[in-house]
Amino acid sequence: MPLPNPPAGAAEAPAALPDPTRFVLVRTSHAGNVGAAARAMKVMGFSELVLVQPRFDDVLSREETVAMASGAADVLTRARIVDSLSEALEGSSWACATAMTPRDFGPPTYAPREHFATLAASAHRVAFVFGPERTGLLNEDVYRCHACLSIPAPADYGSLNLAQAVQLIAYDWRQALGGYAVAPRTTDAALADGAALEGLLQHWQQVLHDVGFLDPASPKKLLPRLHQLLNRAQLTQDEVHILRGIARAVDKARR
Repeated sequence: MPLPNPPAGAAEAPAALPDPTRFVLVRTSHAGNVGAAARAMKVMGFSELVLVQPRFDDVLSREETVAMASGAADVLTRARIVDSLSEALEGSSWACATAMTPRDFGPPTYAPREHFATLAASAHRVAFVFGPERTGLLNEDVYRCHACLSIPAPADYGSLNLAQAVQLIAYDWRQALGGYAVAPRTTDAALADGAALEGLLQHWQQVLHDVGFLDPASPKKLLPRLHQLLNRAQLTQDEVHILRGIARAVDKARR
């Protein structure tokens, strides 16, 4: 299904929106799921949460909600509670319902990644709509949306916890938008130089000879192979000290 461009007035959307993505939870029953959903959003860099008629009016401040948010209290602080899905979708130009099965007369159904590949290239302000834990979205809620997302799962058991579904959708959408780079492991430890590796190798050679593992008359390729192993390992100076300490312990135990 081709994505139409946002209407001409879309550029006049409120500038206060922190990002163009909104997560909408409709008639949520469990406070913990609201907190866990907020956490799932934040870890993927999203911040706009709207609740439609949640079971508890004070759900955003309940102890279970805050506990499950686990550091995403700012998402809860900015979240809004509204009376209808129509109100929750104001300012969004493309709404995606989440449902296990397609609905008769409803919008086309896609796997998230399939749809996001196209949607991410558009200028739409996207809303993802999630239904109640026990029943899912009503047909009338799905009909208000432009697309229906179905997370691929086994046909005999495709039911996901609400917060888990939010996490999966948030992850796939973030990946479609470009994702985050994985931070490389950093260390202040200096790599061992050639002299340190040579000293370690000589130490091993002596210990291996003393325990009878190495025949000095016929070393074959053991020492060159150990040398290449050490080179591939890119040992730090501390790691060299550890390995030499092990060699000393072996020598001491042998005596």
